[in-house]
Amino acid sequence: MGYGMQLSSPSAVNLDAIFAALADPTRRAIVARLAESEASVAELVEPFAMSQPAISKHLKVLERAGLVSRGRDAQRRPCRLEAQPLAEASEWLERYREVWEQNFARLDQLLEELKAQEEKGRGKKRSKKRKSKR
Repeated sequence: MGYGMQLSSPSAVNLDAIFAALADPTRRAIVARLAESEASVAELVEPFAMSQPAISKHLKVLERAGLVSRGRDAQRRPCRLEAQPLAEASEWLERYREVWEQNFARLDQLLEELKAQEEKGRGKKRSKKRKSKR
């Protein structure tokens, strides 16, 4: 496959689940809410115009991706955000950000060189025009 990632590694397989889970805006909103503090399913339902079972389905997708875990607190089962999968996804993205920054730096350098050549060319044309007017 290339790109420095083995398909058999758990993090490569897990990255697919992480990005698939984060592809949905409701699940991203749940992740954002859980980044503030843990919450019960009932608390997570409040800002959404959907049923508790619908939110539970979203939570199951996030749990399968490892992004969310559920604990036991007396009769509550609070959901909490798990940092490790987000760190893996961020690390993966960071490698590509660095590649793109290097590409943009090379492009900037090329544009500067072209600009300098263009300005140098204009200077020659101006001096030729001056000589021809005499």
